[in-house]
Order: sequence, then structure tokens, then C-alpha cells
Amino acid sequence: MSSRQERQRPPQQRSHIAKIAARLMAEDGIASAALAKRKAARSLGLPDSAAMPDDAEVEAELRTYQQLFQEDEQEARRMQLLGIAARLMTSVQRFNPYLSGSVLDGTAGRYAEIDIQLFTDSAKDVEIFLLNERISYRHSAPRTDRAEAVLTLFIDGVVANLVVYPRDDERVSFKTRDGRIRERARLAKVLKLLAGNGISAA
Repeated sequence: MSSRQERQRPPQQRSHIAKIAARLMAEDGIASAALAKRKAARSLGLPDSAAMPDDAEVEAELRTYQQLFQEDEQEARRMQLLGIAARLMTSVQRFNPYLSGSVLDGTAGRYAEIDIQLFTDSAKDVEIFLLNERISYRHSAPRTDRAEAVLTLFIDGVVANLVVYPRDDERVSFKTRDGRIRERARLAKVLKLLAGNGISAA
């Protein structure tokens, strides 16, 4: 192989991995870009040490895949999830909820879960509220050390994760694995997204 081909292979390899990872996320419901990239690399016979695309590259390929093959389904699913998120955020308004994740950024697919960040003095306060409202939940493993708890609910056949952080962390800008600021939205913005598509959260 020529030196020029050697120089070209990593970018081509990264692009190929990103495309396969995006398809795995869209079709198989893999939520983690890191896991999807590892599976994509292995499907190509590459080691985990292979040159990997960053999460932004995978997200771009995921958007492209959804637009090409799942546009109507994906948009309908996202609107459904936004509606459920808005109702849930309304019920937990006292805990300063923010929507985050794929439902907000527009990449939510057929297997997407709702991620809502809560900022309060104690995760126990959220649990007591859910118990008083007779809302069933289970504990899930936090994805970050900053989270005090993750309370997972099942609403209308959809998984919703209430990720509870200390109140002071509301001022913190959380970042993605590849260093980008993680987008989040208050209830007013979620309602605006729904209204822009002619949908009421009621």
C-alpha cells in the first residue's frame, strides 16, 4: 500500500465506522455512540484501538440516516416523546426540570428514551414526591458521577429517566464525551417546540 493510501485510510475508516454506528443507533436502538462505534469497528474486523470518529461525526451521520430512511417515523416519534416529556416536566416542575438528550437534539428514534435533568436539594425529595403521586419508578445506574440518582419511569410505553443533580449544579454547563456543551431546555422551550408543530402537551 502506498504512503498516500496509508494517509487516506484513517479518515475513510472513521467515516465508514460513523455510518455503520449511525445505522446501529437508528435501527437497533443503541443509545450510546461509544458502544455503537465499538460494534461498528468490530463488524469491520477492526480492533477497539482503531481510529474512531468522534460523537459529533456519528450524530451527523445519524441525522442523515434518519432523514433518508426514517424521516416520517422519526419525526412522529420525536413529537410523541416531546409531548410525554412536557407532561412529565409539568408534574415535576418544583424540581427545576430540563429536557436533554436525543429527544431535544432531534435524533430520537424508535427506541429513544426521555432524559430529564432535575436540580434539587435531595434525590429523596423526588422519590417521596413520586411515591405520594403513586408513580412507579426504579433506580438506574447514573451515567455521570455528578448525578445523585437516576429514577426511571415507564409512561405510555416510553422509558423516561429523571436524572437528579444537586441544586447548585443547575449553573453548571454539562459537556458531552467529546467536549461539546450538552444542550438542555426548560419546559417553556419544549412547549414551544410542540406548538411549532401544532401539538398541545395537554
